[in-house]
Amino acid sequence: MNEKEKMLSIEELQESFGQLDYICSKKIATTLFLAYKLNKPVLVEGPACVGKTELAKTCAKYLESPLIRLQCYEGLDESKSLYEWKYGKQLLYTQILKDNLNKIIDGRESLADAMEQMHKHDDLFFSMNFLEPRPLLKALQTEKGSVLLIDEIDKSDEEFEAFLLEVLSDFQVSVPEIGTITAKKLPFVILTSNNARDLSDALKRRCLHLYIPFPGAKMERDIVRVKVPGISEELNKQLVSFIQQIRALDIKKLPSISETIDWARVLMLLCEDNLGHNIIKDTLNVILKYEEDIRKVELKLNEMAMIAKQED
Repeated sequence: MNEKEKMLSIEELQESFGQLDYICSKKIATTLFLAYKLNKPVLVEGPACVGKTELAKTCAKYLESPLIRLQCYEGLDESKSLYEWKYGKQLLYTQILKDNLNKIIDGRESLADAMEQMHKHDDLFFSMNFLEPRPLLKALQTEKGSVLLIDEIDKSDEEFEAFLLEVLSDFQVSVPEIGTITAKKLPFVILTSNNARDLSDALKRRCLHLYIPFPGAKMERDIVRVKVPGISEELNKQLVSFIQQIRALDIKKLPSISETIDWARVLMLLCEDNLGHNIIKDTLNVILKYEEDIRKVELKLNEMAMIAKQED
């Protein structure tokens, strides 16, 4: 499938993502379709582990483009995200110049002539040959385009967020020693956020916004069915019902979709076809990560297990 044949419609996109094992809602498909056609970045927000990063990976598979990932963290700056100079190679080049200095200035009658000859080699010292591209620059330099994932942007500092504005506005970056580098082909950009802090209005204006919440029961069963082949419909319904009940409780960390999938795999590994009281109690640590959360669920375990078994 060539580029012109991709994202012909929202329905085609939704169907193709399903074939790539990503259950894509109409809202997600619509946002991706519009972002692709408008060359706009997508800012994907929502709880941790609801499929935000997986969405970018699936986009890369669908577009048959490389996925370039920039993982954000506190203290991330331009040098770590854009480029850095290959200092070792520059030192080697300096040594070569030193060793060949006599040859370079041979025949020059004055110091000015010698300096002029030396300056001819300065441009090579700060050129693309000595530049080590980091994720942002790599995305701009990819000949056939790429999917650029800026993961957990909310973990970065506000200064870095401001720096991103130039990249997302004009898809170009400035390297003082070289000049402005413009994208050879616009990357498809996806930013993710777990809402650890508020992002600036300026950044949000440049993006299409997409919020991915925890899925409803039907969609979560569809996800489990795709990710855990062979699981019985009965067990699938029961464990998803139990997870949905947990998410309605006031606990420290709600179980994510990835933990639902892990639990399903554990139950399959233990050859369980039914969600009984004992197996729930023995495996709660798969979906709950804090002891106080486990204790809260155990107090309601009988009632929740009964509701799960009554799931149609």
